[in-house]
Amino acid sequence: MNPKLKSMKKVINVDKEILGGTPVFMKTRVPIKNLFDYIEEGETISEFLEDFPSVKKEQVDAVLKMSHQLLMN
Repeated sequence: MNPKLKSMKKVINVDKEILGGTPVFMKTRVPIKNLFDYIEEGETISEFLEDFPSVKKEQVDAVLKMSHQLLMN
C-alpha cells in the first residue's frame, strides 16, 4: 500500500455508518471538510481546535501535511 494512503488511514476515517461515509477525523465525528471551511473563512487552527475539542492538533497537522503532499504531486 502507498505510504501516503497508509498514513491517511491513521488520521482519516471513512465509514458509511458515520455521517454517511463523510471523511472524518479518526475517532471523532468531525468532518475533515470542517477544517477547510474554517481555514477558508479565515479562522485559525486554534479556533477550530477550541470548537472541536475531540480533534487533536496532531491530526490537523497530519491532514494539512497530506493535503500539501497530494497537491504538490
